[in-house]
Formats: sequence, structure tokens, C-alpha cells
Amino acid sequence: MGAMAAAARLATAGRAVTVLERGATHGGALGLLRRDGFGFDTGPGLLFLPAVWRDLFLKTAPRGRGRPPGELADRVDLRRVVDPAVEHRFADGRSLRLPGLSPGGVRRALDATLGAGAGARWGALLGRARETWEATRRPLLEEPLTSAEQRAGLVEGRYPARRRGLLRRRAPSLAELALAELGDPALAAVLTGTVQDYGLDPARAPADAAVLAYVEQTFGAWYPVGGMRALADALWQRCRERGVAFRFGAEVVEVLGSGGRVAGVRLAEGETVPADAVVWGAPRAGERAGGSGRFTLFLALDGERPPGTAHRTLLHPSGAGDDPVTRVLRPDDPTLRPAPDRETAVVSVSAPPHGDGGLDWSDRSLVERWRERLLDATEAAELGLRERVLWSECRTPLDVERETGAPGGVVAPPALAGAGGAFLAAANTGRLTGLYRVGAAAHPGGGLAHVGMSGALAAGLIVEGPDWRGSY
Repeated sequence: MGAMAAAARLATAGRAVTVLERGATHGGALGLLRRDGFGFDTGPGLLFLPAVWRDLFLKTAPRGRGRPPGELADRVDLRRVVDPAVEHRFADGRSLRLPGLSPGGVRRALDATLGAGAGARWGALLGRARETWEATRRPLLEEPLTSAEQRAGLVEGRYPARRRGLLRRRAPSLAELALAELGDPALAAVLTGTVQDYGLDPARAPADAAVLAYVEQTFGAWYPVGGMRALADALWQRCRERGVAFRFGAEVVEVLGSGGRVAGVRLAEGETVPADAVVWGAPRAGERAGGSGRFTLFLALDGERPPGTAHRTLLHPSGAGDDPVTRVLRPDDPTLRPAPDRETAVVSVSAPPHGDGGLDWSDRSLVERWRERLLDATEAAELGLRERVLWSECRTPLDVERETGAPGGVVAPPALAGAGGAFLAAANTGRLTGLYRVGAAAHPGGGLAHVGMSGALAAGLIVEGPDWRGSY
């Protein structure tokens, strides 16, 4: 998606662009599993910060009479997930349903479920997270990362934590911040669970990760009818309208250079393709992005989707051990089910990458144990899914590695300031003049909005020059 975002913008600027894709289709991680009339997103299930993609479609729209519709809304029926925006289910049986579009409604829901004062504490924390967003939005999202000096400016955290006790001696982790500022473990779990859902470990992630909760509550979660694949299809069509050429099954194995400049690429079968500039949209050999893998269970369900079912539910573990939250996505989308009396559910959890500590996701007994673990989590939360299952399929980190090329099947999180720069992604410029990087392994990191911005940043550097600082 980052490569296509760059391609559409470059072609609009008059450049001749060819996309070389190792897979058989466009879209990268935005796959769609179809079986027996059911449809499931195999990658991200929701879109945050849709303005990134609206801006791309607006700025790459064909002009003139008789041209095809140009804006994102003309191509994709993008709907905000509002009531509830997310449901949290705790191991003690409590359920917290947080509305979208209403900070006041969020505070009232928190007070009603977690006790008086919970909403105020949450609001105060998100107020500080807003300061973080305002301080880091440009350097972490809207400006290219091209130098060691820029990276050095982001190694210190920007979250204005209340300094007391342990937090006076060093910058707090997200988990420490949550307990220190929210107090109640359940309320702290709302924050840490939100961050875990991005593949981050709250015990290691910097306090700046609180910005992810702020972005969700402020800009909302969005879902395109037809699944996230609809966004990939719309972008592919925009690229084609702009004259971008695509070659599938064309795996690039080497970037070629001459005199310190990029000269082209070499494909796996030996063919060389000359180029004035190369936009690299995949991890380099041996490079593994930060974050974790993800184990996903696709469930084809008998029976109608119950009224009031949340689109997104986070199931919190009991607190014993280090188990992460389990995410359940149940979109109310008739295009993804064969009949009104059927339903889809996508259940997933952070998981070790393939090969991590010798873990082998080709082991079918391991896959079955994880399948049962996720079904058990839905049973503990009283979602009533197991008895309705018509069939299921599993997707492991090894499947992600095979389909997308991401080493170990790691799903990279958005870049974050703090923690000595440990959560920053690779620069947007490469070792050769004319080599640029996009995608989840490059600045500003993982997530659909962020990889979309990586395409804008690479295109801006190519069109405007190396001194360009954003807003292309």
C-alpha cells in the first residue's frame, strides 16, 4: 500500500512508474479470504486517520470533463464505527462499551462501569496524549526521516508524564504510566489493551504510545463496506488511471547502483530493470521490524448477527501471566456473508513471530492449540461463538511471512518517540542517491495511515528534492 501510494502521486506528477510486486496481486497485507460466500479481511480490519487516504485520492484525482470520479468517497463506502466504537470485556464479567464521536459519552461510560472519577482520569491522560500528538505529529507522521540528526531529535519521549516516585528517575513505560495516572487496573487495561492491539508490549513501549488511544478516540475507527480490500482495490484502480504499470510475480532481489546513484533493480530470475529512482516497499534481507506476529482465526458462523453486537471487541485476560488482549471483529457487512442468517467473526491476538525462539508455525498441533485458545477466550467472554461455528481457518505468522514477505510475519506498529529511538522505523532515504523506502518497515512505521504517509513522503522527496520537509 505504501508503494502504490507513492506510485499514484509520482504518476500524477508526470513520472513514468512501474510497480514490481513479488505476489500475484496488489494490496500487500490487505488481503480478502473468500469461501462459501463468506469474506474475511486477512490483514488490518479497521482504518484510523482516514484523512491520509482522502488526501491521496484528492491530490491524484484526474482533472477535466469526462474524467472518472476522483475522491475517496466516490470509490469506497467508508463508514465510521460509532456505537460502540469499541467494547472492552474484562475477566470479572464487566463490559465497557465506549461510543465514538463523544468524549463526554466516553467519560460517562467509564464512570458507569469503572466507578466515579474514571472518566476524568481518562480525559486527563488523553489531554496529555494530545500534547504528545501535537508535538510529534509533524516529525513522526508528516515529515520525511532522512538524517541522523532528525532521528536524534526523537529519541526522547514527548509525553508529559506526571513525575513522581519511580517516574522521577526515568521515563516510564506505557504500563507504568497507565497504573500511575489511571490507578484502577481495569482502567489501566483499557489503555494498555488498546496499545497491545497494535502489537506493542506495554511493559516496553514508551509512554508516548498513549497517543494511539488519543488518535482512536479523536479521529475514530473507520470501516469500508466490502472489507479493507476495497481500499486496496480503489488505490490500484487510481494507479491504473494515472498510467502506473504493474508487474506481478516480479520479485526484486537487488538494488543496482553506479557511482553512488541508483541504476535500477535485479529480479529473482536475473532480469535487470533500469530506473532513475527506486522506491523500496519491503523489509531488507535479514531485517525484522519491531512489533509482534499475529495469529488470526476466521469463523464462519451460523445464525444472524445479534442486534447491538460491537464491530470491535477487546477481550482482556485475567491478569495472570503476560497474555495480551484478544481482538474480535464482527462487521455488520452483508457483502461478506452469504445470507442474512450467517455472520463472520475475525478473532486475533499478538503472537510470537515465526522462528522466534525456535517457534515453528508450520506445526499443525501448535496451530490447533492456538485455535482452541482463541475460542476459549471468546467463551470466557460469553460471546457464544463456538457453538455457531460452521467452519474456521487459521492464519499464522508463517502465513503472513509467505504472503507478504515480512520476516517472521511481524506486523510493524506505528513509529513512536522515546525509548532511545527503539520504536522508530528506518529512514525514507537509502544508501544510494535515488533510493527511497516506504511501507511498514520505513518511517513512519506500520498501520495503514502510516504506510500511506510513507508513500507521500517518498514521492515528495523525489519530486521536490532532498530538502523537502513535508506537505506534498
